[in-house]
Amino acid sequence: MSFFYELADQYIDGEWRTGSGSWDIIDFNPYNGEKLAAITIATVREVDLAYRAAERAQRSWATTGPYERRGVLERALRIVEERHEAVVEAIIDELGGTRAKAEYEVRVAKEFLRDAMHQALRPRGRLLPSPVDGKENRLHRSPVGVIGVISPFNFPFLVAMKSVAPALALGNAVVIKPNQHAPVVGGGLVAKIFEDAGLPAGLLNVVITDVAEIGNAFIEHPVPKVISFAGTDRVGRHVAATAAGLFKRTILELSGNSALVVLDDADVDYAVDAAVFSRFVYQGQVCMAANRILVDRRVEQEFTEKFTARVAALRTGDPRDPDTQIGPVISAFQADALTALVDRAVAEGATALVRGRTRGNLVEPTVLTGLPEDSSLPAQEIFGPVALLMGFDGEEEAVRIANDTPYGLSGAVHTRGIERGVRFARRVVSGMFHVNDSTVQDDPLVAFGGEKSSGLGRLNGEATVDAFTTQTWMSVQHGRSVFPF
Repeated sequence: MSFFYELADQYIDGEWRTGSGSWDIIDFNPYNGEKLAAITIATVREVDLAYRAAERAQRSWATTGPYERRGVLERALRIVEERHEAVVEAIIDELGGTRAKAEYEVRVAKEFLRDAMHQALRPRGRLLPSPVDGKENRLHRSPVGVIGVISPFNFPFLVAMKSVAPALALGNAVVIKPNQHAPVVGGGLVAKIFEDAGLPAGLLNVVITDVAEIGNAFIEHPVPKVISFAGTDRVGRHVAATAAGLFKRTILELSGNSALVVLDDADVDYAVDAAVFSRFVYQGQVCMAANRILVDRRVEQEFTEKFTARVAALRTGDPRDPDTQIGPVISAFQADALTALVDRAVAEGATALVRGRTRGNLVEPTVLTGLPEDSSLPAQEIFGPVALLMGFDGEEEAVRIANDTPYGLSGAVHTRGIERGVRFARRVVSGMFHVNDSTVQDDPLVAFGGEKSSGLGRLNGEATVDAFTTQTWMSVQHGRSVFPF
């Protein structure tokens, strides 16, 4: 299937249609610059049509039996399995992801579909006791209605599916606004899968557009009750402020600045493996990626030698080549920004233990150490293949450095003492932290989200139920109440 020819359109109320805007979003392959598609953008009118279609369709979907909803999700899963290779190819072409990254994204997306199938059948009511004799308290969960999903470019298929699949399972309708760098994988492809799975028209819509055209219309529209956003903290703040003024719920997965910490008793070889993956998976364009590698000075020399040797050996090139480990970053703008960042750090006194070249959108890995104390680099998110190697003396200093950032999304600690690692993890302000593993983790059953500037709310498992349903307390008095007057 040629996704980029067939799915490069708006998808509204079960119809593929051309946007009514006056300009096109051009979808490029970030590796070779090939034009994949030209998509005429949606205007405020299409945003309204999409939300109104979702609102109409959701009323009957909310009363549809859970087994019927599960059936749609089962068919969607089968379609992804049947088209697995084509989806992988699309991710490689549109995102510049390596084959390993694309395989991972599709595999985890399938797990979220499987979990959503179970969500459709899980009980949504509870009976709670009351101090009043004869009173029965019933707590009911209902779908919130319509959810607006704004997906990112880095894992667009997975991140969209994380919201879309459980939202539909719980009786909601969805409108997706995919990132401009991933309009097909993050939008049209998801819609096509559910269309072919028999999802009734209007329940899932896709509008491909830009804030320059629609402003805040996607958030401010009166229909959506929840906005699920994944992206930078700068944009996330705007989404949160706009939605809060309208009493809309937000789920925000924002920027990160993870630390992978290597304590003095760590298995150094294993820690090196985890650090290389945590920093350089998908060219470092991952919110959970380990920007900072913190190493106890007692093992710093051994770790540094092994880590830099591994990084220097990473192969950068064509993401279609199965031997490639580092593909292109998403755009020339990002490549130039990363090059300038490294140049500035070196000019300020940092040492480049590995200094990668930039060739078009291919940015080879760089490892920096010896950053001056007043450097702002360790506190910020670096969305690319640049690692900061930092030494520390003892756990107290490691905890201080790990927390010395406005972000708190993920992290990891390596130690031979499991409970020592757990105690360390509990001292770091982070939504997720892992002992003896990578900083990059996702699991359908476990709450996913960050602290500080890394976001608000959680997704996955029961957290998704909380995000995409509303609760109603209904009490039933058996017999007669006694009133004070």
